[in-house]
Amino acid sequence: MPIYEYRCDSCGFQKEHLQKMSDAPIAACPSCGQTTYGKLLSAAGFQLKGSGWYATDFKGSTKAAAPPPCQTGEGSCSSCVAN
Repeated sequence: MPIYEYRCDSCGFQKEHLQKMSDAPIAACPSCGQTTYGKLLSAAGFQLKGSGWYATDFKGSTKAAAPPPCQTGEGSCSSCVAN
């Protein structure tokens, strides 16, 4: 069951509630009784870990990085491609 976070616009009371997805939203604030108690939008709490499709297909490329440019502009540094 998901955990939903609610906040009352009247008194500022905030609480998390464990509810089924099919349950109706809670309308009345448990603190002040007003009907301004609404769900908050929050980030999902999961991470993609392991060697699954994300790590093998989309995480990064295996291309080699380009050498850094010559700092002097004369082609005298060891990483310069002009040598």
